[in-house]
Amino acid sequence: MRKLLVLIVILSLTSCEYFNVKKTSSEAILKEELETFNWKDVDEYPSFSVCDSSSSKADRTLCFQTTITQHITNYLQEERIVVTQDINDTLMLNFQVSNTGNLSLLEAKIDSLTYYEIPNIKKLLNQSLDVLPKIFPAIKRGQQVTTEFKLPIVMHVN
Repeated sequence: MRKLLVLIVILSLTSCEYFNVKKTSSEAILKEELETFNWKDVDEYPSFSVCDSSSSKADRTLCFQTTITQHITNYLQEERIVVTQDINDTLMLNFQVSNTGNLSLLEAKIDSLTYYEIPNIKKLLNQSLDVLPKIFPAIKRGQQVTTEFKLPIVMHVN
């Protein structure tokens, strides 16, 4: 009986170790989450209302890029641009869509000949962005986020 009592006491004292809960701080959880978080990718790309019918992420991305490209191209075609030399250039435009859906042109890589022939090209590009339809921002883990992207615009002026 005494041996049984000693065995029960020993088991009860050592079994408490199995019930210890390891506490993890919120900072440790946040640090671990941030290390595994992919900052380069979003769950949903920015979009226009015309892109809502696209089902996959790739289709919505393509629709968004095509809509912006067509809009800028149409705007520039409506403008009366007079040049002394033919221009065949690809403009590399860096955009930012804010978490509120505002589109801004961060940088435009323009060939020196194009810039010489059309000195107000940056102004025209910014004006074309001012009349874009409403943009829905990108979504990352259920939150609207600011995104940046590059888009080539092919320009032919004769």
